[in-house]
Amino acid sequence: MKKLIICVLGILLLTSDCLAEKTGFYPDVTNNECAILLHGLARTYKSMLPMEKALHKKGYNVVNVDYPSRKFKIEQLAEDVIPQALDRCALKNSVKLHFVTHSMGGILVRYYLSKNSITSLGRVVMLSPPNNGSEVVDKIGNIPPIRWFNGPAGQQLGTSEKGLPRKLGAVKFELGVITGNKSINILLSLLIPGDDDGKVSIKNARVDGMSDFLVLPHTHPLIMESEDVIYQVIYFLQSGHFDKTIQ
Repeated sequence: MKKLIICVLGILLLTSDCLAEKTGFYPDVTNNECAILLHGLARTYKSMLPMEKALHKKGYNVVNVDYPSRKFKIEQLAEDVIPQALDRCALKNSVKLHFVTHSMGGILVRYYLSKNSITSLGRVVMLSPPNNGSEVVDKIGNIPPIRWFNGPAGQQLGTSEKGLPRKLGAVKFELGVITGNKSINILLSLLIPGDDDGKVSIKNARVDGMSDFLVLPHTHPLIMESEDVIYQVIYFLQSGHFDKTIQ
């Protein structure tokens, strides 16, 4: 009876634990698996703390990376940051490695995996990734204060053929993409054709070769903190697809 009451309350509050009871999935991880978290441009590891806590609770070893996203180009960031994260997973004796990224963190993973192989690679989930760039960078990225704030990596995220995302091609790993269709920045949304999350259009979040794609009612800066998103991330890591039964 106590468990039933907790689950009913969970359904009302839309907590991830309740969703687990509702779907009959979402078990704890029994293998030694590591999840590497990569935050977005001009953010820190703190933005991924809710994700870290949830993954740790489900049994994953978690490496929540903090990296200087505004100081270097994407190529250097990827080659500096990701090998260190892999080493940290190795210290935990992990037999399988996953990535969960927000925004530009997904482009770091795409670049790294286009140049390197990871034999123990499991699955990747990208949240609001500019997989085909962002029109925001196209239209205001060269304004001096914005260019200074976004740094070298931010200048690489345009939608043209010169932008790094379009040079990377199709992905060749198991990838789930979640993006949002809500915005808290109306001015930036006016620069983006079609539905968007305030920074990236739904269209440009897609990438050839991805395994699954999901749009949820969230905005770019906060999508990685949302309970339903965290639930879907873990669901994909465990199954290779999103749970479309609860949309």
